[in-house]
Amino acid sequence: MSKDSKTNLIRYLSEEKRFDGRKLDEFRQIEIEYNVSKTAEGSARVKVGETEVIAGIKLEMGKPFPDTPDEGALMVGTELLPLSSPDFEAGPPGIEAIEMARVVDRGLRESKAIDNKKLCVKKGEKVWIISVDICTINNQGNLLDVCGLAAIAALKVAKFPGFDGERVDYKTHTDEPVPLLKIPIPVTVFKLSGKYFVDPTSEEEQEYDSRLTVTTIEDGTICALQKGGDAPITVEDVDNMVSIALRKANEIRKSL
Repeated sequence: MSKDSKTNLIRYLSEEKRFDGRKLDEFRQIEIEYNVSKTAEGSARVKVGETEVIAGIKLEMGKPFPDTPDEGALMVGTELLPLSSPDFEAGPPGIEAIEMARVVDRGLRESKAIDNKKLCVKKGEKVWIISVDICTINNQGNLLDVCGLAAIAALKVAKFPGFDGERVDYKTHTDEPVPLLKIPIPVTVFKLSGKYFVDPTSEEEQEYDSRLTVTTIEDGTICALQKGGDAPITVEDVDNMVSIALRKANEIRKSL
């Protein structure tokens, strides 16, 4: 962002406005399309404004970890496709993709969104392993929140594949849903020049002092926090940012 653009952004924020006319705490329109992939066990396409992400769920049979012999496992991967932004390059995941995957994973894991014990087929030998694969289609800002929403939307409709006790039949989908217990929603609150705002466009996202991603579940419990940006945040900032995130998460959850 140029110096003039940043100056204009600060001026707009001081007037409680955004470049696109939204309020500071207003998300762009959210659109969710379920089961967009015929081969995934569950999938969702999520658009927030012009930012678009697809998440898919695959389940495979594997061995449990030694310290949790009666629990399944969860893995989250994010791929920032070059087609979605000129800033993304092909190749191994970069720092941004790794951070997104970890924040989404932490929100699901720490909220205990999935009943891992129900993923156990035979204690110490066979458990279901859930893989959440997230791909970006178009980046116009706020990818982290959109990735988190896409992941939970895909899990919400995921069904187990056929399994005869020995082999997994991926051509058959049962009616048994993945044991999803909670709906964790991440909301990232940005701070610039003393003002807080959410769901930035790619232009707004280029310049901020600090940000805090807050993942919460239905009862308001905080499951994960992720600080970003060079500037520090105060205890008062955290209180204000968490309050905004809680309110917006309750609104976003209704879109599911």
